[in-house]
Amino acid sequence: MPQLGTAEHPLRVAVIGSGPAAFYVAEHLLGREHPVAQVDMFERLPAPYGLVRFGVAPDHAKIKNVTRVYDKIARRPGFRFFGNVDFGTHLTLEDLRQHYHQICFATGAQTDRRMNIPGEDLQRSHTATEFVAWYNGHPDYRDREFDLSVERVAVVGIGNIAVDVARILCRTPDELQRTDIADYALEALARSRVKEVYVLGRRGPAQAAFTNAEVKELGELDGADFVVLPEETALDPLSREAVAQSGEASLERKVELLQGFAAAQRAGKPKTLTLRFLVSPVELTGDDAGRVVGMKLVRNELYLGDGGSLRPRATEHTEELPVEMVFRSVGYRGVPLPGVPFDDRWGVVPNERGRVAAPDGEPLVGVYVSGWIKRGPSGVIGTNKPCAAETVETMVADVAKAAVLSPGQPDPAAAEALVRDRQPRPVTFVDWCRIDALELERGKAAGRPRVKLTSVDEMLAAVGQ
Repeated sequence: MPQLGTAEHPLRVAVIGSGPAAFYVAEHLLGREHPVAQVDMFERLPAPYGLVRFGVAPDHAKIKNVTRVYDKIARRPGFRFFGNVDFGTHLTLEDLRQHYHQICFATGAQTDRRMNIPGEDLQRSHTATEFVAWYNGHPDYRDREFDLSVERVAVVGIGNIAVDVARILCRTPDELQRTDIADYALEALARSRVKEVYVLGRRGPAQAAFTNAEVKELGELDGADFVVLPEETALDPLSREAVAQSGEASLERKVELLQGFAAAQRAGKPKTLTLRFLVSPVELTGDDAGRVVGMKLVRNELYLGDGGSLRPRATEHTEELPVEMVFRSVGYRGVPLPGVPFDDRWGVVPNERGRVAAPDGEPLVGVYVSGWIKRGPSGVIGTNKPCAAETVETMVADVAKAAVLSPGQPDPAAAEALVRDRQPRPVTFVDWCRIDALELERGKAAGRPRVKLTSVDEMLAAVGQ
C-alpha cells in the first residue's frame, strides 16, 4: 500500500460544518508539510461561516471580520467547499467512509437548553437563538414571528447571546440601519413598541460571563438607559473573597463598572435596559389566550459548591415581574448526528482529544470532532483554534500509525460525482464569493455594510441555479 499523506497519495478529509471550528481544522491540516492533505468541507446552507454569519450580533461588525481569515483558508490548494449539501440527507457516514480517510464533525451546539419551569411553552416564550438567527437572516428562521407590540421583555441568562438579544431590542432604528441585520428584522424592530428589557442572571456580578467592553456598550446605547440595582451589585463575602483571590484586574474592573452604573442617574431615554443579578425564573404566567403576561422570580444566594465554585440557591424571597415576552439563553447543546455516538446528558459527541469514542469506549476509526460538538458550548470564536489544533494532532497521530479508514474511492472526482448525484445544486466557494459580492453591492446601494440574501432560493438564484 502506498504511503498515505504524500502529494501522490494525499490524506483525504471530510469536514462537516463550515463555522470557525471547521475552518480552523482545515487550516491546521492544509498548513502542514506532512501529511499532505485535501479537505472537502460540507455545509447544509449555501453560505459558510456558521455562527459568525448567523450568530454574531449585527452591531458587532469587527468580530465578523474574522471571515477574511477563513476566505484565505478556502483559497488554499487542496480545499473544496460543498454548500447546500446536508449530512444525513444527501450524504451518510457510510458514504463518506467510501471516499475519505478521515471525517471530522464541527457542527456546533445547535439547540437551547430548557429552563424546565411551568409556563415555558406559553406563546411569546422563545429561545434566544431563534431570535438571533431571525435577525441575522438565517434561512430556517426568516419566517419566524415575534410579537414586538409588547412593551416589556425578559431575557433569561447573562452570557454573550443574552446580552446581544437585549442590546438589539434596545437599539434605535438609526443604529440598526448601520448594520447588516436582515431587512425584515430591521423593519420589524423599527416598529417595535418594546420599552423595557430585563436581563436576568442567577448569580452575582462577579460571576457574570460578559466582558467589560460589553458592559460599557450597554451604557452607551443611543435610545436606552442602562439600569443596575445597587443592592444587587454589592458583593457578598464569598464573592469579595473570590475577586480578591482571582488577582484578575479585569474582574475587579467589571465589578467597579457595574457598581458605577448602579450609582448613575438615568438620562430619560425612551427605553430602559435593566440588568438583574441573583434572580431565577420559577414560573411564567399566562393570560386566557395562552400568552406570557408575567414571570415569577426567586431571589438567590451564593454558596461554595463542589470544586470551589460559587453556586446559586433559591431563598424564600420571590417577586413578580410583569413581562409579556421571554427569551431564554441558559445554555446550548449539540444534536445527534446520524450514525455517530452521542452523549445525551452533555449534548456532545463522546471523544478523547477529538477522536470519537464508540459506545464501548473504543475509538471509532477515522471519525473526529472539533468545536462545541466536541467540548460543549464554551469559549469564544478564537477558542476553536486550539481546540481544532488538538483534534488535528490526534488525526495526524492516527495517520502515522495507519489508524485510518480505507476508502474504496479516494479520488476527489469520485466524491464530487457522488455529491452532485445526491444534490444537483451544490454551492462551491466560487459560487459563495458571487453571493457575497451581490450582498455587498446591495448594501452599498442602501448605505449599509451588506444586505443579506435570506433564503436558499435567493442564494441559488444569485449563482444561476
